[in-house]
Amino acid sequence: MAAHISMPVKVKWDSLSPLSLSRTRQVHCGILLGRNERKGGSLILLFYLVFYCFLAGMFALTMWVLLLTLDDYVPRYRDRVPNPGLVIRPNSLDITFNKSDALKYSQYVQHLESFLQKYNDSQQERNEECTEGEYFLQDDSGDMRKKACRFKRASLSVCSGLSDTNFGYHEGKPCVLLKMNRIIGLKPIGNPYINCTKENPIPMQYFPSEGKIDKMYFPYYGKKAHENYMQPLVAVKLLLSKEDYNKELPVECRVEGSDLRNNDERDKFLGRVTFRVKVVE
Repeated sequence: MAAHISMPVKVKWDSLSPLSLSRTRQVHCGILLGRNERKGGSLILLFYLVFYCFLAGMFALTMWVLLLTLDDYVPRYRDRVPNPGLVIRPNSLDITFNKSDALKYSQYVQHLESFLQKYNDSQQERNEECTEGEYFLQDDSGDMRKKACRFKRASLSVCSGLSDTNFGYHEGKPCVLLKMNRIIGLKPIGNPYINCTKENPIPMQYFPSEGKIDKMYFPYYGKKAHENYMQPLVAVKLLLSKEDYNKELPVECRVEGSDLRNNDERDKFLGRVTFRVKVVE
């Protein structure tokens, strides 16, 4: 039986009808366009891959160069030394409690005790006994780490929590603690102290005496350089009487006696703080 051999069929374009010719051309063009589309899509994907890798590399290089210019101990850009804010402890601007119910004021007592832990003698022993009334200036040569002046918790007297573990809340004569925010390089001119005023006359006691903030705690050199630094505190004991109970008493405390600003209407906490106290029997 003879083998059947199929011969290629030659298409005679002239013999095709216009409709058949159009369909044949569409088939050939579709094959070519399909190949070109796949090839073009791969090139576009490759372009974007290279482009975004280049952008990521440029960003990483820029950040690396920027980090090389930074100092671990001192901020590079400081246009000016701002004025510090004044902060109150316990951390509340509305202190309300019943002096006869320990559960009502326990949150304030616990907050003060926790806050003062870093001022214990066991923590402050590693700091220096500094000369009062003088800035504790330290040069930048050698070790960048700075020494800190010792602040004794006992200097807060009856508001230290050592002799009176309830900080006066159980007797309706609460203590509040005040401190200034840390500002690198700040050296206040004058003799700063805390002074509190009120609408109704309320006797107050300040610890240390007269609410003084000693110069030896300035300047501050930064968190990393001044690792053991703790801000000096001023305790204010409000000597409330029965006539003051069940009343909301506003109290404003300011940093006085220096060039530090305390009257900026745009910032109510710049060099001052206002809080309210209400004691219920």
